[in-house]
Amino acid sequence: MAADNASSVTEFILAGLTDEPELQMPLFFLFLGFYVVTVVGNLGLITLIGLNSHLHTPMYFFLFNLSFIDFCYSTVITPKMLMNFVLRKNVISYTGCMTQLFFFLFFVVSESFILSAMAYDRYAAICNPLVYTATMSPQVCFLLLLGVYVMGFAGAMAHTVCMVRLTFCANNLVDHYMCDILPLLERSCTSTYVNELVVFVVVGIDIGVPTVTIFISYALILSSILRIHSTKGRSKAFSTCSSHIIAVSLFFGSGAFMYLKPSSLLPMNQGKVSSLFYTIVVPMLNPLIYSLRNKDVKIALKKTLSKKPFS
Repeated sequence: MAADNASSVTEFILAGLTDEPELQMPLFFLFLGFYVVTVVGNLGLITLIGLNSHLHTPMYFFLFNLSFIDFCYSTVITPKMLMNFVLRKNVISYTGCMTQLFFFLFFVVSESFILSAMAYDRYAAICNPLVYTATMSPQVCFLLLLGVYVMGFAGAMAHTVCMVRLTFCANNLVDHYMCDILPLLERSCTSTYVNELVVFVVVGIDIGVPTVTIFISYALILSSILRIHSTKGRSKAFSTCSSHIIAVSLFFGSGAFMYLKPSSLLPMNQGKVSSLFYTIVVPMLNPLIYSLRNKDVKIALKKTLSKKPFS
């Protein structure tokens, strides 16, 4: 029966965030504003780090790449989402949908591992400051970054390859504002057992490994901070880590809620709201979190803005 109801789907229709007509334009301008802040914030942070030599350290090397990842995966999702608010029918081709799925997963998995690399960097800086330069040498930073993108590519390929083997039903309406794993599985006319197994295993690894790394790093950092007798020293160490802890909590909290909770317990509307956090809100907040709470970035911004052009 599934085969009879199936067709060679060449395009999908994205349902969007809401079908309430009176909400379309307010939401369009709201998320357009979010996207502008995301682009300006992340590209601004990338530019600041590139232009200021005192920010050419391992911590800001990873922050540079975090901003690049945030900019990229927000750009993969948001422009198509904005079209939902102004078009009567937001159509995306089959190839375009799979491409969006791949790059979204590539960047979102890369973000989870770049956050764990940043946690390791903070561990090395606070717990082993005397050997920090050797521990986080340019070669080590490059290898860690290579591992981040390899894991991103592997996770994206695993999900995308499993997705393209499915046959999709004639009803090609995807109840989401983007091509994501779970909404696409709902449109399949063939068994999704392998896909669900891959989601459980791969997402478990992509969330579990970075989470364990981050927890261990911060447990060791906390132990080291508690041994600092100076109140000023403790305060400085805590402030160094606080921005990263906020970013990690937002990203992994919303991601785990979306993918590791049984779909029967998570209605799609709640899934859309949850996914808004790590696709729209987190990329927008990260540059604000790391700049507003970071003395070095504030100094770099003042120096850059005070420079006279062509001087």
